[in-house]
This record gives sequence, C-alpha cells and structure tokens, in this order.
Amino acid sequence: MAILTLKHVTKSFNKQTKVLKDINLEVEKGEYVAIMGESGAGKSTLLNIIATLDKATSGEVSLTGFDLNKLKESEAAKFRRQHLGFVFQHFNLLDTLSNRDNIYLPMVLNKEKHQEMAQRLEPLASQLEIESLLDRYPYEISGGQAQRIAVARALITKPELLLADEPTGALDSQNTKRLLDLFTKVNQAGQTILMVTHSALAASYSKRTLFIKDGLIYHELYRGDSSQQEYLQKISAGLTALTSEGGLN
Repeated sequence: MAILTLKHVTKSFNKQTKVLKDINLEVEKGEYVAIMGESGAGKSTLLNIIATLDKATSGEVSLTGFDLNKLKESEAAKFRRQHLGFVFQHFNLLDTLSNRDNIYLPMVLNKEKHQEMAQRLEPLASQLEIESLLDRYPYEISGGQAQRIAVARALITKPELLLADEPTGALDSQNTKRLLDLFTKVNQAGQTILMVTHSALAASYSKRTLFIKDGLIYHELYRGDSSQQEYLQKISAGLTALTSEGGLN
C-alpha cells in the first residue's frame, strides 16, 4: 500500500525557474528509498514539499491519505509532528535542552503525557545505545552521538514516514556506518524511510534509489537480491551515467 503519492508535481519559484517539472512517485509502506542527483536537481525542493515545508505549484501530493496541498500553514506544523520524523545533516538539536528533552520535544508540542514519553523513549534509548547520554546536553557529546539523539527525536512519535536529509553528511566513516546500520534495523522493523543523499554508500543501504536530473525522476534502481556491494556498484554506475553528457539510456 502506498503511503506517499505524488502525481505530476511541479514547483516553480518564478516564471523562469521551474525546479520540479513532472514528478510522479509512490512510496510503499515499509520501503527504504534514497534520492540522488547533482546540486540543483530538485532533491531538496522535493523533500521540502513532502515535508509540508513548501507547497507544489501544481500536481497532487498525498501522505497517508491527506492532501498536502490543502493543508493550511497553521495545520502543517501539527501534521509534521504527528506523521513525519526528520533527521538532518546538522542534527538541529537545541543546546539549551538536555538530550532527553530534545527527544521529547515533538511529543511535548503535541501535549502528550510524560508517562507516555518515558515509555516510548525507553526501548529507543536501548536500541540507539544512548541511555548514558540522555541527561547530558548536545554540546557535551560527539557528532555521532548527537545524530543518534536526533534519530530518537524523529522516531519517538512513531511517524508514518522518516525523512532524512543528508543524514551522514557531518559524520566520519565509523559513525556513518553506525547510522546507516541503524536505519536498516528500523526499516526492517517496519519504518518507512525516504532519504536524500549525495553518498552512493548511503544509498546502497536503501531498497530503491531514485535519480533526479533537471527536475525529473530520470532513472531508478531496485536492490532486489543484490548484495550491498553489488548495489553500490550499480548506484555508482548510475551516478556516472547521470552526470555524463549522454545521461542514462
């Protein structure tokens, strides 16, 4: 069952600049999809539309049956908190709050009871190995630890869709692998993930990779039964073809 559907989506910032030209996309419940493309191809714009941070100029965008184009600005923030989780490149944690309170923040804004927050955090903290970090502050921990706090914040609301925007961009190779292994585990547990990345390695952890070029979905790859290494090679070849003059056939 598709939880995210985009039909003929376009986005123009003025009459001369059409960033998205005709995007058609379905994401099934439980999928793990990576989106790749050169800078300016439209990846971030597409993610912002799905995240309800921006609206399409034309076309249909629906998530779990909600027409996102019809959401009022006052409704969008609540919708994001209740249906979406976010993981960003630079973590976006608040230094004035403890790591525990950073994780609780979306549930606090939803006026959830403290008991419910604590019950949800306990298994997450164990899974992410952050129990010892909860009462510290973001400025007291490493980048890899901060990203795991951010993942906990994204998952504590049990979102229908986890959106990740260059989640490994600020991490070293060891913490990159740790985060991507974590994404694999939460996806295997049923979490739907949509990730924008420049990294072929990061994309190789997904089940499907979309390539965007000039505002269009230009090509896609399915992992299928391929090993991660085989899939990585296919993605790398796809990127090479994408950036070549002839493109993909």
